[in-house]
Amino acid sequence: MDTGLNDRVVLVTGGSSGIGAATAVAFAREGAKVAITYRKNEQAARAVAAEVAEAGGEAFSTPMDLEDLPSVQAAADAVIAHWGRVDVLVANAVRWGGDAPDPGVRFEDVPVAEWLAMVGANLVGAAASVRAVLPGMRARGWGRIVLVSSGVAEEGLPGPGPYGTAKSGLYGMARSLAWEAGRDGILVNVVAPGFTLTERAPDFPRAIVDRLAAGTPSRRLSRPQDVAGLVVFLGSAANGNLTGELVREGSSAARAPHAGP
Repeated sequence: MDTGLNDRVVLVTGGSSGIGAATAVAFAREGAKVAITYRKNEQAARAVAAEVAEAGGEAFSTPMDLEDLPSVQAAADAVIAHWGRVDVLVANAVRWGGDAPDPGVRFEDVPVAEWLAMVGANLVGAAASVRAVLPGMRARGWGRIVLVSSGVAEEGLPGPGPYGTAKSGLYGMARSLAWEAGRDGILVNVVAPGFTLTERAPDFPRAIVDRLAAGTPSRRLSRPQDVAGLVVFLGSAANGNLTGELVREGSSAARAPHAGP
């Protein structure tokens, strides 16, 4: 299958770890030039850049913070200044809040400020990423945008109301963009990963991980590389006309512990 990604410029936000890092390397294997953003951990970003180069791609990294919208534009501008364009955007960066959304917090106890911060970063921040690269894609008559959501957006989870709300909003954004940008050769889709075995997975009790895996059709949870393969397809020329869709990968079928048997 010809992905048509050789020499394409791909921007993966939040590419210094997890799904973002695996996605950056997967695009590199297709011959792409890959830019990644990081919020604080420049050392991790450099390590991923080295993996990108080893996989056969060219690498570039730049800081970006979803809660600082000017930095979102600045990151895109830095990539465009470096390589002249962005052909593919993978909006993967996420703002968790603390270490992650807290299922123990009741809906009515989440401060309004946290709603504004969470939705502002994870939804408006993603929109800002799209806005920064869309004019160039229109001018060239080709582009691919992949928005990384979460299974939480559909299944829900006690506590993280702002997070799930923001992530579900990405689907509405993709539907609107599909119609509005499709005439310019730009395809926009959403990937909804479930519980993925990233470097954070060892922090979760083994019993919960096993239960989640048992609830999937394949009886296993996805690795970052599994999600990355899906993102690469959607972000490539191999995706000829799939747009405005929400694509669930295997782990998203798992029933979370709160959902019962």
